[in-house]
Amino acid sequence: MKTETMPDLAGPLPKRFFEQVVQTLDRIPNDLIALVARLSIAAVFWQSGQTKVEGWMLSDNALYLFENEYKLPLIDPWLAAHLAAFAEHFFPILLVIGLATRFSALALLGMTLVIEIFVYPDAWPTHGTWAACLLFIAARGPGLFSLDAVIARMAR
Repeated sequence: MKTETMPDLAGPLPKRFFEQVVQTLDRIPNDLIALVARLSIAAVFWQSGQTKVEGWMLSDNALYLFENEYKLPLIDPWLAAHLAAFAEHFFPILLVIGLATRFSALALLGMTLVIEIFVYPDAWPTHGTWAACLLFIAARGPGLFSLDAVIARMAR
């Protein structure tokens, strides 16, 4: 009678497999990760900005939200709504083209912190995801596929 034995999961084959997986993942270029982070977080803020405008004007609904729901301290709701709409359009454009990228990421990270602290504190999982993308961009830069990289190469 033959007895079957369970494979040794701690043996050399699984160890080599996982090492190979890690080595393969290590080959993903930071430039690609930066591009994905820039485009995806830019889309999040752009789409939010689009909800605040009608054509080239701030929507009445956006102003209502800043006056009645968001209620940011230390800043007039009219000014806060206009600044938010501007930031959610301007900085995503800069992220997409990769110009002043680290500054843009830090500006949107600041906006994320304001939203998390003063507006929707229970949405920290979402804001944490945004912050991770923005921190990566701020810390590692925009990557090769950016105007910042072109300018840096031309300056050498």
